[in-house]
Amino acid sequence: MGSEPEETPGREGRRERVIAELIDAEREMSTVAVMFHSLIAAKRGLNATETKALDWLQREGPLTAKELVQRSGLAPASVTGLVDRLERKGYVRRVPHPTDQRRVLVEMRPEGQRDLEPLFVDFLAEIEQLHEGFSTEELELIGRYVTEATRRQRRAAARLAGRDPDAPESGTD
Repeated sequence: MGSEPEETPGREGRRERVIAELIDAEREMSTVAVMFHSLIAAKRGLNATETKALDWLQREGPLTAKELVQRSGLAPASVTGLVDRLERKGYVRRVPHPTDQRRVLVEMRPEGQRDLEPLFVDFLAEIEQLHEGFSTEELELIGRYVTEATRRQRRAAARLAGRDPDAPESGTD
């Protein structure tokens, strides 16, 4: 795609076709991701929201309930219920905030992490194999695209939830 000059006849039609194919591929990837994570969740008696909350905790470390609200778009009461369920199931625990005694952090328990890891081994091996087929520069470009698409989907989700996607995050837990 990058080798074709901008002024080449038919470029606009090609671009429209490539964009349409990309959108179809993104929709399929999104659908497959939801189904994959639903299967993972079902294997452990969780729901998809619970597994994605655990994913944030695994990747980012302990978070406050407010941070989970901001990431998920769920109502505060829903996040409280989510954390309660994950705590009962042994995946998370509430711990004191290190600098503010009025707040607590939700952290993933190591046992919870170990319980989920085996379910991802096959998929992660497939993804590592996929990465081998791309140059570092191609992976950087793909990463840039995925990051920006994610940012835009997060903004759209905020609008769907009736929030201003540009409003600064404020308040305390």
